[in-house]
Order: sequence, then structure tokens, then C-alpha cells
Amino acid sequence: MFRFVIGPDDNLVPDLEERLPGRGLWLSGERDMVNTACDKGLFARAARRSVKVPADLAGHLDGIMVRRCLDYLGLARRAGEVVAGFEKVKTRLRKNKGGVLLQAGDGADDGRDKIKALASGMALVDVFTAAELGKALGRDNAVHVVMNEGRLAERLLRETGRLMVFRGFSR
Repeated sequence: MFRFVIGPDDNLVPDLEERLPGRGLWLSGERDMVNTACDKGLFARAARRSVKVPADLAGHLDGIMVRRCLDYLGLARRAGEVVAGFEKVKTRLRKNKGGVLLQAGDGADDGRDKIKALASGMALVDVFTAAELGKALGRDNAVHVVMNEGRLAERLLRETGRLMVFRGFSR
């Protein structure tokens, strides 16, 4: 679910961290629901006043969620909690270490399948492109990434779960 608040200038503001002050408006986490709420003026009806809704609210939400997920990945990299690259990931998985496996959705199927076979029972995230993963890790591209277990991994899984629901992927 998403929380929105109305700013003092009557603009609708997504509050994905659920910390902004004010009465929140809650909406289901699917893209179709966001589009329906925008088209039918449901935010104004729920707030009982006029509300300025951004033109492409669904696209804006998608961008915010992707940025949040990749920010968690970048933070984990700076903390030394991430390993990237086929061989390094394969070595880490053979030692049964790791909490979350991230694979680029546009990566080659054979390499992805080989890594997936080693990561049985591990959380898998494959909603990002190689360029997006690479950017979060300070590289051009990254297809295979393993993040250690811990709080950052839990937060990343929560945010990617929201993103997958929003984009219509099955969990």
C-alpha cells in the first residue's frame, strides 16, 4: 500500500517512508489502482478538497521505488555487504553465504540459470536492468549481485516486493 499526503500547496505527495506529517491517504499498491484513482479524482474525494495530482503519478511512483531500491543496494555496497560479477557471486553461493540474489532481467538466460541453480532457497530479485544494477554499484553494468543477510537486505526485499506488486509481477 502507498501513503500519500496533501501538501500546504494542495499538491499530492507520495510518502513511501510513511513519515510525513498530516493525515495520510492510503491506496492499494497496484499501478491500475493508482491510475484509476487519478482518472476518477478519488484523491480529492478522499481529502474532501481540491488536490493537484502529478500528471504521471504512476510513472513518478515507479521511479521513486526504483531509486529507493537501488539506494539500498548502493548503501550495502559501501558497507561491504555486496559482491558482484559471475565468478564472485558463484564463489559466494558455493560457500552458502548471501541473503539476496539480484539478477538483471536483461541478462543472458544461461548465466542467470547457472547462478539460480546455486541459489536455491535464496530470495531472488530480477526486476532491474544490468545498467540500473551497475549504476547502483558504480559500474557500467552488473548482471549478478549477492547481498549479505541483514537489515539492508530486509529493507531491499520489502521495497522490491512493493515494486513487483506495482509492476504486476508475481512474488
